[in-house]
Amino acid sequence: MNFAKLDETLSVAPQITPDEVAEIAALGYKTIICNRPDFEQAEQPEFKEIEAAAKQNGIEIVYQPIVGGKLSIKDAEEFLEILQNAQKPVFAYCRTGTRCITLWSLAERSKGRDINELASLAASHGYDVSGALASL
Repeated sequence: MNFAKLDETLSVAPQITPDEVAEIAALGYKTIICNRPDFEQAEQPEFKEIEAAAKQNGIEIVYQPIVGGKLSIKDAEEFLEILQNAQKPVFAYCRTGTRCITLWSLAERSKGRDINELASLAASHGYDVSGALASL
């Protein structure tokens, strides 16, 4: 399973499968956030499948579907609120992980974190959030 650990409280990843939820639990994650809408692609597991696996493995799960390319500051604020209230560490996923790390970057920027630092951290994990951060 491929994922990027952003800090001690959050990792982001591409789409996961129900079978991978046990591995996520074994790694110590307490909450999963799904930022991918159901039926974005035909072959992706539905949220209810991931949710059932999370419950079987004692992990909290939150559904915050974000349509690709339509992410807003309001979405980032909601993501920040979810993170603040979640049991940690948190494992967030979407199709590629980009929406998750973009939401996190925007939320961190709203707390005053440096744009260049956030863009550099994202780039070190193979993600480009510079366009989203520049739009602030």
